[in-house]
Amino acid sequence: MPLPPAPTKRAATLAREAYDVVAKPVKKTATNRAPKAAANASALQEKPQARETEVAAELRRDKPAHTPAESPKPTTDKPAEAPARNRNVALLQEPVAKRKPAKSSGPSKLFVLDTNVLMHDPMCLFRFEEHDIFLPMIVLEELDSNKKGMTEVARNARQTSRTLDALAGTKEADIAVGLKLDTTGHQEAGGKLFFQTQTLNYTLPTSLPQGKADNQILGVVEALRPLHPGREVVLVSKDINMRVKARALGLAAEDYQNDKALEDGEFLYSGALALPADFWTKHGKTVESWQQGLYTFYRISGPIVPELLINQFVYFEAPGEPNLYARVTEIRAKTAVLKTLKDYNHLKHAVWGVTTRNREQNFAMNLLLDPEVDFVTLTGNAGTGKTLMALAAGLTQVLDERRYTEIIMTRATVSVGEDIGFLPGTEEEKMGPWMGALDDNLEVLAKTETSAGEWGRSATNELIRSRIKIKSMNFMRGRTFLNKYVIIDEAQNLTPKQMKTLITRAGPGTKIICMGNLQQIDTPYLTEGSSGLTFAVDKFKGWPHSGHIMLARGERSRLADFASEVL
Repeated sequence: MPLPPAPTKRAATLAREAYDVVAKPVKKTATNRAPKAAANASALQEKPQARETEVAAELRRDKPAHTPAESPKPTTDKPAEAPARNRNVALLQEPVAKRKPAKSSGPSKLFVLDTNVLMHDPMCLFRFEEHDIFLPMIVLEELDSNKKGMTEVARNARQTSRTLDALAGTKEADIAVGLKLDTTGHQEAGGKLFFQTQTLNYTLPTSLPQGKADNQILGVVEALRPLHPGREVVLVSKDINMRVKARALGLAAEDYQNDKALEDGEFLYSGALALPADFWTKHGKTVESWQQGLYTFYRISGPIVPELLINQFVYFEAPGEPNLYARVTEIRAKTAVLKTLKDYNHLKHAVWGVTTRNREQNFAMNLLLDPEVDFVTLTGNAGTGKTLMALAAGLTQVLDERRYTEIIMTRATVSVGEDIGFLPGTEEEKMGPWMGALDDNLEVLAKTETSAGEWGRSATNELIRSRIKIKSMNFMRGRTFLNKYVIIDEAQNLTPKQMKTLITRAGPGTKIICMGNLQQIDTPYLTEGSSGLTFAVDKFKGWPHSGHIMLARGERSRLADFASEVL
């Protein structure tokens, strides 16, 4: 029997003429061969893995496919196979089919979600990999009661409801057997979503009120355990008291961890690295150096290079040896280029009359005044000079260098104590009480020589005020800032979603400064690990146009420094 011509390229499908050549001799064969071909076809349909393995083997070979040496089946069976041009489709689907079982090393868990998890992260349904999710009926009731309003919680509740509707409305969706979570395009979710469709019998201590929503969810977890004896039923809640009650009843409970950029705030990227004491001993022979303008460049290689990131600061301080302060500007393979810094500690390099007082402040000022750095994050305790340096650098680049047109300042309006109510006036007047830090720092920056007199001070204040705009975060959606110097103060009180909304407002020529103290978070349900500031620092580290510095030493006063340490 003649064979079809071999494809000219690897994994190429056969031409239409090749099918016709094969089809003609098959019709002339004996009748007893047709059942054999049908049997082979049915065997291939029952075991699609065999076909996919055959196609994968053909793709790995260097010689053309569909030769007698490569085909494990007789050539007479070719007409009985499914259309060969669909083999590539089956091959593309093979990795997806293999990926799901590989995730599970044991029985998958059943997670019961509390309402606050859904209202905290609407995409949490797709964050549990191959495990299944169970939603009690009381959770849907609470979502419905919290969907009204313009708050972040209400928006998340509405988004969660739309997600549930999309899952339930997919083709062949059956709530009774569970909804597949990957039907809406989220392939990372391999489990199913189950709703409470019937009354569950459970017994809780009489001290727990039966009508409370939290206790009903605990009862659902208790009832699911005997129904799924081979699986672990886990309650996921952002409510600490809810988790404590669950553990007191002997139920497994966990916090929602997916929103946390870091498990421990101590591992947050600091932006600076101290070079070891034997740095020059190990790297001195291979270091290349050259001068370019006011800066000196060093090309180093060695074991320290894998630890470095772009725009990370390095410093070498040792008694009896010259100090080195530099920034990583390039990393290629096993080499890195360090660029020395401008010393803003000296009066001749003062920025709007402000000089830096310690090493970290000098690092921060180099980032704030670098036009190639579009995004800067500053963290540190109270009194480390974050706002003062950001304003001084902004005024210099707006009024002296004309690099930006104006300064836009905003902050999260989260109060420390009780809210004092609505504030009168325009948007800027309403933001006035929240901008006390701006007024305090402008009072320092607006100082001029005594020879200028009252007229000079008044003119300076008026000029500065005309170039600083105070905006509310509530009206940022849809805006685009062109050639602006944007300062986001108290950024530790922002959620990752709010941080993304603000950063994506940046247009061409705009620089954004995010500042905050991770030890002063006032937003409920936010921690050091889940704060939007932590999220931004972790995601932007190593990007060539961003930089971060953790300011360590307070410079406000000895009283403020001592209070930060002991209180």
